[in-house]
Amino acid sequence: MVIDKTGGQGVMTKTRTYNSTVLDQAAIEKRYFYRGGKRVFDIIASAAALVLLSPLFLIVALLIKFDDPRGPVFYSQIRLGKHLKPFKMYKFRSMIVDADKKLDQLLKYNDVDGAMFKMKDDPRITRIGKFIRKYSIDELPQLLNVLQGHMSLVGPRPPLQREIKRYTAYDKQRLYVKPGCTGLWQVTGRSNVGFKDMVELDLKYIRKRGFWFDLKVIFLTIKVMIHPNSAY
Repeated sequence: MVIDKTGGQGVMTKTRTYNSTVLDQAAIEKRYFYRGGKRVFDIIASAAALVLLSPLFLIVALLIKFDDPRGPVFYSQIRLGKHLKPFKMYKFRSMIVDADKKLDQLLKYNDVDGAMFKMKDDPRITRIGKFIRKYSIDELPQLLNVLQGHMSLVGPRPPLQREIKRYTAYDKQRLYVKPGCTGLWQVTGRSNVGFKDMVELDLKYIRKRGFWFDLKVIFLTIKVMIHPNSAY
């Protein structure tokens, strides 16, 4: 087993032994300069990216419609952000139109433990969906969420409402900050990283986050998009 020495009492998972991380929420909120600078950077970077990537958006939209003419190009679902505040998150549609209705039938095939669903050979994913998921292209419309202020470029993955019902108080610490389009989970193995490991990565990010650390995660994300990891 691998031990992550962060102080406190140990938290056991199937693959790693972690030490409990209790975050100081008040101290997190007091980082006014960092939070303000991060928001300015998010606005400028997301707006620029939306303009620069507009040709790619058009190509992906055409491919999605060609692959499945009946369905919409974009998909939205309610996610929970900072302090459990709900918002509508956008993605390129990578699944069949009635995918949500078939989820209950597939839960028993979940490839990860905990409050998260991941299935490697999910039958709901379309042909173009497999490609855009592999290269994380399906996540690009979340730049709109960043521009709107619901998300940041870097932060924890925003959970679904059904997932939060299985969260412990410890897990909910990852919602002390605004969720992100990318984060340590996405650049550290993604689909091969279980729920508990994802929580620990998010708490590690919250402890270490700063301007330079955010830039490092963004550059790692670009690298992962060019040379995909285990995303599916």
